[in-house]
Amino acid sequence: MVDTDLIDRKATGQAAGDLRHTREPDDRDVLVDIQDLCTYFYTPEGVVHALGGVDLRIGRGRTLGLVGESGCGKTVLALTILRLIPEPPGKIVRGKVLFEGTDLLSLDQTGIREIRGNKISMIFQEPMTSLNPVFTIGFQIEEVLMLHQSHRAPTRKQARELAAELLDMVGIPYPGRRIDDYPHQLSGGMCQRVMIAMALACRPSLMIADEPTTALDVTTQAQILALMGELKEELNTSILLVTHDLGVVAQSCEDVAVMYTGNVVEHAGVEDIFSRPLHPYTRGLMRSIPTVEARRRGEQLHAIPGNVPTLRDMPKGCTFHNRCDEVMDICRRERPPMFRPHPDHCVRCWRYANG
Repeated sequence: MVDTDLIDRKATGQAAGDLRHTREPDDRDVLVDIQDLCTYFYTPEGVVHALGGVDLRIGRGRTLGLVGESGCGKTVLALTILRLIPEPPGKIVRGKVLFEGTDLLSLDQTGIREIRGNKISMIFQEPMTSLNPVFTIGFQIEEVLMLHQSHRAPTRKQARELAAELLDMVGIPYPGRRIDDYPHQLSGGMCQRVMIAMALACRPSLMIADEPTTALDVTTQAQILALMGELKEELNTSILLVTHDLGVVAQSCEDVAVMYTGNVVEHAGVEDIFSRPLHPYTRGLMRSIPTVEARRRGEQLHAIPGNVPTLRDMPKGCTFHNRCDEVMDICRRERPPMFRPHPDHCVRCWRYANG
């Protein structure tokens, strides 16, 4: 559910005392350091440049919201981190994904399997398609524990006890009984809680959540977001939250990265993004949010003109220039690098070339 009052306060700076302190993490605080990451898909129609040189950092114990329109590369970035891109047609062309100092792209299949589910877990968008319908939820959690946490659960009985504890942790009532339920016996919100329990089974350092609340009603969405926040604080887990919902970002994130056409165009703390968005695309997204004040003034909802260009044939220069109302000549000729007009605020726009 979009908390429009919270968005209004963040946009105007009226609740500065309640906002999280934002800073660019230094090297000691960085959990994931993504450098010049490119992922392409080779199709009969042409090469799809899904990621075009992404640079991004995720701080330890922090939640980074990854936002943008559909087709901007958010999910591809999440899957690339875990090396779940199907090859072919996909291919990670270049770049580094440094996780706790180790480049995940340099690991063999055995090495990356030790990371997946153990140190990095993922919550997918639709739990009913992620859970196996022929096994009980308890069995599926037990399998995760016995595969990755055999030192904590060397036997099926011990794994079952831990699975029940995890179900209790994520708010499943009567976990001792529900552990023998099948996915179809649970509601969508309950299934999402089971997915969170599976993701947290190994106490990972990073949890990637790909649109974890899209299929849920607003009440359940609020409960799931609150649960993720509580568990993050309890376990000191970093979260990469992939979403198109800026209301969710306002409620749940400390940092925000805005993606467009396979690249990060703006990266800052959540307060900075909402109070002083710099990129024209980010400002367009902000104006697209229905707020209380806008409704009171009778303003129409803003829409960014045009569509995201196809990633097979992107425009020359800045890929946003054909939708931008602040376009300059250089925008049509050259793609901008990332500029840092403020110490903790990066933006990919020629208007900030001189600081």
